[in-house]
Amino acid sequence: MSTDRAVDNNSCISSEHNASKRVLSCTNIFFKQLIKRKPMNILQAEIDTQNVLRRDLTGIQLFAISIGNIIGFGIFVLSGQTAAIYAGPSVIISFVITGIIALLTSLSYSELATMMPSCGSVYTYTYAEYLAWFIGWNSALLYLFAILTEAVAWSKQVVQFIDIVFDYNVTSRFVQAPIAWNKDADRFFVTDQAIDLPALGIIIAITILLFIRTRKMAIVNLILVVIKVTILLIFIFACCHYVDRKNYYPFFPPNQGSLTAYGVTGMLHACTHVFFAYVGFDSVSTVAQEAKSPGRSLPVATIGSTIFSSLLYIGICTVMVGLVPYESLQSDTPLSVAIKATPYGLWLSVLMSLGAIAGLTTVSLTIMLAQTRLFYSMAHDGLLPPIFAKIYPQTATPWVSILICGLFCAAFSCILPVDMFGEIASIGALITYMFAHTIVTVMRLTHRNMQRVFKVPFGSWLIPTIGSLLCILLMTGIRRATGFRFVVWTAFGQIVYFSYGFWHSKQRKLMKSVSSVNIVNVSSTKENATEENARNIYDLRLDIVNTESAVQKTDFF
Repeated sequence: MSTDRAVDNNSCISSEHNASKRVLSCTNIFFKQLIKRKPMNILQAEIDTQNVLRRDLTGIQLFAISIGNIIGFGIFVLSGQTAAIYAGPSVIISFVITGIIALLTSLSYSELATMMPSCGSVYTYTYAEYLAWFIGWNSALLYLFAILTEAVAWSKQVVQFIDIVFDYNVTSRFVQAPIAWNKDADRFFVTDQAIDLPALGIIIAITILLFIRTRKMAIVNLILVVIKVTILLIFIFACCHYVDRKNYYPFFPPNQGSLTAYGVTGMLHACTHVFFAYVGFDSVSTVAQEAKSPGRSLPVATIGSTIFSSLLYIGICTVMVGLVPYESLQSDTPLSVAIKATPYGLWLSVLMSLGAIAGLTTVSLTIMLAQTRLFYSMAHDGLLPPIFAKIYPQTATPWVSILICGLFCAAFSCILPVDMFGEIASIGALITYMFAHTIVTVMRLTHRNMQRVFKVPFGSWLIPTIGSLLCILLMTGIRRATGFRFVVWTAFGQIVYFSYGFWHSKQRKLMKSVSSVNIVNVSSTKENATEENARNIYDLRLDIVNTESAVQKTDFF
């Protein structure tokens, strides 16, 4: 009995040990699937052979897409509000600092985009599955909320244009959102408005425009970009003669007892807000698979647009805060407020409103373009339903992805306030840019021999490290409420990933099939080894029998 009990105990211990090994093995496989990076040869093959998008875009069109994405809400609205609330005239320095951060990031983007010219941007560059999902979902936060911000700001500029041209104050219940945001109390409140029809209208218009061939859309964008840049240059050169130097003093207004209200700390806090003005240069990388010569044109468009927009921003801010006291710039149309200090009067204000409308149109258009290409890449990898990757043959555009993004933005842009969106988009951009810097360093270590048409200067770690640290520094200025909303968005992303993306991922299915093949190979190897051992034992036993027979014969004789 004791022997049987001991055997039972040993079998129980053995089964528990085997169960523990199986759990550890499954856990190990699970985490490997989350962090294993897609092999570069497979990624390059997908880019080269599975591209159903047309390579139509020239270098000038790529440059215009980047400029069209950058210059919008940040300069037409946010610049004046930030000067009035946080920084005063030192908002100029805020734009310089954030311009440097954007430039460093554009260098990392350029190296990655020429190595992997895919419409997935950082999502594709990252591709270790879970990290790729996190970046893709985070980029969706950036793009979707940026579209909403630009659409609502566009609505306000249209109302302002009507007021200036026709001297008619639009007070209809159909030009503002029914929900507003109280910054002081950090809460929503209901207004007496019904719906923001202009915001809804611009979303519908750009959705229709994105359905056509990308090259035609790029031509429309190029025309609008030329219009808005020309108008901004007119503002700088026409108004610079009327700058009053007294408005620059004090350059750093006395601190009001808060780290965010004026002084040097207020200027640094303003960097977090005005950084949204530079978000968009990365949009070029999302149309890399539609570029004619991505190796040459992508770095020029990405870096060139960042430098050009930085110089333009600094010039506009310098003139704007020099025309009027910074306190008066707390307006949805700060450039129009500044123009009132000049003798140009009505015509320049009308021109500036047209520039703002054109600028916000191009930003909304190009950001939604980037968003739809990102969803296309994620669906192509199985992390989103395949319907997002459905291409319309005649125009070679992901029409379902465009339709879904358009419906989502149309539904929310006409009922939610603009105030809360910009900062959420900024934190999404900062995290995405930080990953771009990190990937450059990692790729330099793991893929040293891979061809790089463009390389980040000064080695593999200096600029990416400085860029990452500066992004982290800007993130420290994000308000607690914004951080909470970002956490909620991220948590919702985990639900989507583990309920759909994890189970339909093509990378996971590939790993699973490879593991199955390896198991079969191991099993067949074990079976062959067992058969060989059996044959050896049989031969050994046969030798023993033959030896015994020989001995018996010897004894007999």
